[in-house]
Amino acid sequence: MPFHFQAKPSLVAYVTCGDPDLATTREVIFALIEAGAAVIELGVPFSDPLADGPVIQRASERALKAGTTLENVLKLAAEIRVEAQSTGLIIFSYLNPILRMGLEKFCKVARHAGIDGVLVTDLPVEEAAMYLREMKKNDLAPIFLTAPTSTDERLKKIAQVSSGFVYAVSRTGVTGAQRQLPEDSQKLVKRIRRFTKLPIAVGFGISDAEQFRAVGKYGDAAVIGSAIVQVIERNKRNEARAVKEFIGKLVIRNE
Repeated sequence: MPFHFQAKPSLVAYVTCGDPDLATTREVIFALIEAGAAVIELGVPFSDPLADGPVIQRASERALKAGTTLENVLKLAAEIRVEAQSTGLIIFSYLNPILRMGLEKFCKVARHAGIDGVLVTDLPVEEAAMYLREMKKNDLAPIFLTAPTSTDERLKKIAQVSSGFVYAVSRTGVTGAQRQLPEDSQKLVKRIRRFTKLPIAVGFGISDAEQFRAVGKYGDAAVIGSAIVQVIERNKRNEARAVKEFIGKLVIRNE
């Protein structure tokens, strides 16, 4: 699959599309790509984002107020793909907007737009048979969340059906920046590695250079979400530049 995790860790960057508007999202995404992001997660705003903390909840509200839809996000993805061929693009969504569009139509449009993979936050692997069929038909990588509470049986099942990479949630609870990474994340990555050779991306709460480097000791990629969304929220009319500066400080490499 087209996810190039060459650096260790590579950067997977999440943005809530349409926050504060789609034109700004586009600028922010290109700033992230210039700053070295290997994969962009295109967050589809949703009215009831249960897995997300207050920062992404507020971003979703702003994006919905601006009228952002799944169709808009897919159109934006197609525009980005024209200019950025080697960056991985993922649709990051709750199930409801996808069902509203229709699963079959969504997968076809996503593939046509140049999307590489899809992460549906509230679709359990045990209920994903029809989704997995459509994803395979359209050569899209299904990406699932694993958590410290996941059983070995569940991790094995996720490993069997995943392609692209496996997403390891560093802790239980909702998204949001935190001061230190729990030890659970390292243990979880070890457990996942027993079942797959796919790269493993670690996310939920990474917000500074020290945490970013720490993930590189055991994971292949670090997912930065809430911290980026917070930078966007705090830097009105200067979002793209502020995000690029933030990522520049975060991913300073040890030469």
